[in-house]
Amino acid sequence: MTDATSTIHRFLEEQREAQTRFLAELVKVASDNPPGDCRPHAEVAATLLQQLGFTVERHPVPADLVQANGMISATNLVVRRRFGEGPVIALNAHGDVVPPGEGWTRDPYGAEIADGWMYGRGVAVSKSDFATYAWALLALQAAEAAGAKLGGTVELHFTYDEEAGGEIGPGWLLQQGITRPDLAIGAGFSYAVVNAHNGCLHLEVQVDGRSAHAAMPFTGVDALEAATHILETLYAWRKTLAERRSAIPGIGSPQLTVGLIKGGINTNVVPDRVTFRLDRRMVPEEFSEAVEAELVQVIGEAAAAFPQAKVTVRRILLARPLVPLAGGERLTEILCRRASAVMGEPVEPKGVPLYTDARHYAERGIPIVLYGAGPRTIEEANAHRADERLPLSDLYKATEVVALSLLDLLAA
Repeated sequence: MTDATSTIHRFLEEQREAQTRFLAELVKVASDNPPGDCRPHAEVAATLLQQLGFTVERHPVPADLVQANGMISATNLVVRRRFGEGPVIALNAHGDVVPPGEGWTRDPYGAEIADGWMYGRGVAVSKSDFATYAWALLALQAAEAAGAKLGGTVELHFTYDEEAGGEIGPGWLLQQGITRPDLAIGAGFSYAVVNAHNGCLHLEVQVDGRSAHAAMPFTGVDALEAATHILETLYAWRKTLAERRSAIPGIGSPQLTVGLIKGGINTNVVPDRVTFRLDRRMVPEEFSEAVEAELVQVIGEAAAAFPQAKVTVRRILLARPLVPLAGGERLTEILCRRASAVMGEPVEPKGVPLYTDARHYAERGIPIVLYGAGPRTIEEANAHRADERLPLSDLYKATEVVALSLLDLLAA
């Protein structure tokens, strides 16, 4: 173990209680999205980071842009620490979370610790990596103070709209020129270095008919009947997606889910409008424009059976898949090597069947991989489910992995 490596290890061991308290304070402050009123959480996070000695840049997103993205408030945080000439490496985690939902056996904002696990909404996805990345940077500073020669800059990007698509989080920071990193690491789980993930297409389908009294339904155009036929067609068609499998380990097949539906006026009225939203997950080998065109065609052919109804398809979200970029090989290799050593088992690059803010960096040519605190899978973490949880031992190990990887990347 080199001097710098042992310095990082000792520092992080001594800091475990402080790191745990930091994470608990973040979990205790709600940042549910929706409704997306996330400025208060950003203020708490900024204060906690300042208490650690960091200079924190607050970047509030303009109100009209926030509202256009379906949120109430969002302030993105940036911390920069320059160690000399060299690459700029960004570490990104998001502080907005899905609402708790039902079924919790513990307070979703309690940050309760039981049997080595901390419970709470966002503790794994991804408030934990506020703590991972902040303490990795603190450990790197400790190594420099002990004599390690480093060159480059580390930036912490703590953003607040991942659950709404990331457009006013990393997407906005990059578009505004607030940051221009050379490499990036995004929030993830400890037992895999993720260099590929699915894309996602959200479409809203609106079916317009004509209302009529339920006593004479034949005088109207039943939007629900037309919508039902379209849905039946989509559910039959989605079975064919199982035949398309990604060659990347961990990805699997494309998926289709209808997640929202609304419509109707009253029980005794023929529905004049029905809308539903669908989620189409795209594997990395798929082209998003072709996926959208195919789906619109399937909907259009089904709608043709009800010519009196008007069917409109509107794109809500398009998140392109993440694929490995040239220039990211060394980052992937270093993270895998360091994680394998710290975890005591092989950690290899893989893909995951979800989508993240990493795409915003990749779409601008910035190589990015996902790595952070968490158990082996999102299922084990109860991510987006009741009793979300994080093994604190994995928080401590992941922090050491990130710190040591930064040490390698910035070695002068």
